[in-house]
Amino acid sequence: MKISQLYTYPVKSLRGISVTEAEAARNGFTYDRRFMLVKVEEYQGLPHRNMHLTYFPEMVLFTTALELPEDTSDPGRLIITFNPPEGNPRSLTVPLAPEANGLEEIDIDMHGSTTRGVDIGATYNSWFSSCFGFDVKFVYLGPNWRPVLMTTTTPQVQPSSWLSSITSNIPLLGNGKKEEERISFADCAPYLVTSEKSLENVSSRLEGEEMPMIKFRPNVVVSGASDHWEEDFWNEIAIGEEGEVRIVLAQNCARCASINIDYATGKPGTGDGGKVLKKLQSDRRVDRGAKYSPVFGRYGFVTQNVALKGKIRVGDDVRVVGRNDKHTVFDWPGLTTA
Repeated sequence: MKISQLYTYPVKSLRGISVTEAEAARNGFTYDRRFMLVKVEEYQGLPHRNMHLTYFPEMVLFTTALELPEDTSDPGRLIITFNPPEGNPRSLTVPLAPEANGLEEIDIDMHGSTTRGVDIGATYNSWFSSCFGFDVKFVYLGPNWRPVLMTTTTPQVQPSSWLSSITSNIPLLGNGKKEEERISFADCAPYLVTSEKSLENVSSRLEGEEMPMIKFRPNVVVSGASDHWEEDFWNEIAIGEEGEVRIVLAQNCARCASINIDYATGKPGTGDGGKVLKKLQSDRRVDRGAKYSPVFGRYGFVTQNVALKGKIRVGDDVRVVGRNDKHTVFDWPGLTTA
């Protein structure tokens, strides 16, 4: 098998960027989901509401592009373009690493995993607010990683022959405890791995349409799998000629109505593309920890038997080095149905 596509998503829920190579750090690709948008309104005890595609489908009308730093004096730039179905595109340029000193921090709660984000200022907030038609804040993660609340690199179901090799590679802190996994503004894990073979199965359910992989918002896409849905049982993959980067695929990714959105209009699709979620519910509710939602793809974490980061590229070899004998069970507190 090979890596066929790689994606990074600098701003949560805006469109991602297809890249040919990326640094696979422990917390995710270098610029993945370092920014997010919140709507200014009272919501669940906070003065703002996290903006997710399911509830704000117009977010797909924003594309992103990276201008990477050329040297230590260049912070690099993120270029965000709003592409309304009617009207002219308009763009905003943001530093990849905004100066956060002295700026207001706000509380962020994503699925019970809390952190603080930096409100980087009125210029950016006003631009997004004018695009959406309501008050918005543009928030930068900075160094404020979120805790992962589900089981991560401790495998749930797997042959005992390699269990110890995985758990032994999770680094220990000075007090002898396992180091806690931390993530950005990604929902539940730093990586999402999907299969081209399983996408074929989804497209076969649509009349006159093909399902774009980008609607599933993966980071790593694998080609060459022998069967549809075989990734359900992958527990660890090795990437590169000598398996330089390893990713434990700890849990399934349960899907929501965001996969029904028409990316041209920013609204729910009107053809079969607007019924993908329903079509998958017939046979893809395979995780009793998310029993009401169909599964597509696996959440992943870089293991620590390699360097803290390593570069992966489109075309790299992919090997499955650990398999489960049955489906894992999603166990994020407050989200699980198990």
